[in-house]
Amino acid sequence: MVSTNAMRTPRQRAAEFKRQAAKPDAEIDTSDIPERASWSTAEIGKFYRPVKQQVTLRLDPDVLAWFKSRGSKYQTALNQALREHMRREAKKKAG
Repeated sequence: MVSTNAMRTPRQRAAEFKRQAAKPDAEIDTSDIPERASWSTAEIGKFYRPVKQQVTLRLDPDVLAWFKSRGSKYQTALNQALREHMRREAKKKAG
């Protein structure tokens, strides 16, 4: 069964986060969250893994060679470069 949160669009989730962030701390029910005195032993990124989609992409050979020459995680580097471009373009469009 898919959770209702997973079926929301990113825009709907962002609106919900914004509504929650606007609430005063006293109005937020945290009774189901165990208290933690220290987060020093927490494991960062243990449970979150972004969903990736496999695609076929045609790149110029020199572009691909450059990314591959930068290290073994060239696909991650390509994804980061595309994400940075996406954010810059979104900023231009928004304002």
